[in-house]
Amino acid sequence: MYTKKLLIVIALFVCTVAARAQYNTVNDIPYRAQDADKYAQERCKLDVYYPTDQKDVPVVVWFHGGGIEAGNKHIDPELRNAGYAVVAVNYRLLPKAHIDDILDDAAAAVAWTFNNIEKYNGSKRKIFLAGHSAGGYLIDMIGLQKKWLEKYGIDADSIAALVPFSGQCITHYNVRKQQGIGPLQPTLDQYAPLSFIRPDAPPIIIISGDRELELYGRYEEQAYFWRMLKLVGHKDVSLYEMQGYDHGAMARPAYHILKTHIKRLTEKTK
Repeated sequence: MYTKKLLIVIALFVCTVAARAQYNTVNDIPYRAQDADKYAQERCKLDVYYPTDQKDVPVVVWFHGGGIEAGNKHIDPELRNAGYAVVAVNYRLLPKAHIDDILDDAAAAVAWTFNNIEKYNGSKRKIFLAGHSAGGYLIDMIGLQKKWLEKYGIDADSIAALVPFSGQCITHYNVRKQQGIGPLQPTLDQYAPLSFIRPDAPPIIIISGDRELELYGRYEEQAYFWRMLKLVGHKDVSLYEMQGYDHGAMARPAYHILKTHIKRLTEKTK
């Protein structure tokens, strides 16, 4: 009996190792030109996690949070062994960089993904942009205001979907802080995703924490964002509220929603 149990344990271990061996990670790939300034050379790098035994897989480009002032690239366990290629992006931060530079970094990283992901078994037709908090804000900006990606020869409408986890929809509070504006005074200017809503944008899956626990009325921002997109005629926009989860904790259940919509939208491309 003991021998049989031991063999089962060994078999499970071998299967687990084999499954893990089907993925590879390449770290710290620079995505900007080598003549970029020293700070850009330091920050503008990405990691690629990808399956080695599959082709044409969905791609998640993940932007970390941190108020555009902090944070580092990472690949959450929820995105591992899920059949995706994952691109985790570092970008320059306030106050060392201007918000224009940071948005340009986000666009450059996405352009790098379109131009290179097939080398890592990902599909250019299945590139999903996702991120938490500041990361969600960045993907909304570059996915809605087309000029950021146009600079790199990429049409924002070729993105499979935007999936912001609790992203700011008005001008980001730390951008406003640099303008001498407090976090509770809303602003809509050229740095607000709400300024660029359009009916022909990629599918948008908006995910918020509990409205009573979120940061600075974030749920209400996202609900208004959703409503305005519906009113201008956007055909594929969803809004979710993670009840009982605050701004930080909402990311954990939000990954399930991301995966559900990746499955839904990639099935349409088959």
